[in-house]
Amino acid sequence: MRTIDLSPLYRSLVGFDRLAAQLDAAAKTEAASGYPPYNIERTDENAYRIEIAVAGFKPEELSIEAKEGLLTVSGRKAANDEAKRYLHRGLAERNFDRRFQLADYVVVTDAALADGLLTIALKRELPEALKARTIPISTTPSIAGADTAVIEGEKAA
Repeated sequence: MRTIDLSPLYRSLVGFDRLAAQLDAAAKTEAASGYPPYNIERTDENAYRIEIAVAGFKPEELSIEAKEGLLTVSGRKAANDEAKRYLHRGLAERNFDRRFQLADYVVVTDAALADGLLTIALKRELPEALKARTIPISTTPSIAGADTAVIEGEKAA
């Protein structure tokens, strides 16, 4: 993977240092481990789905935590005390932590485990104050103070 130098951004943009730090952290995390594999899908304008391949994990061995814009999915495999003699061991049964940086107002709405895939549903929920609204235009002057406006020159002395 190529590294990206974001230092030119620091010279001309103010307040975007957090974004640059997140991009750096994401690049380092992705390069460090590719386990477990996952998909991120956009299912609607404000809805997303993350699918993580967690074959061999039971629901009680998985945990999902969303805190301060960071979604963390962890898998802790229970200790296998049985003495097994493998001829080939190709199934990865190792512990993992997979982190996803969430945008503002994105919340986890559901999680399900089926057929070895952990599916996490996400939705962007904008507060009413941030949603676009249409302002009606009236033809009568109903703005406060518009009816009682007096022109200075017409005032009685």
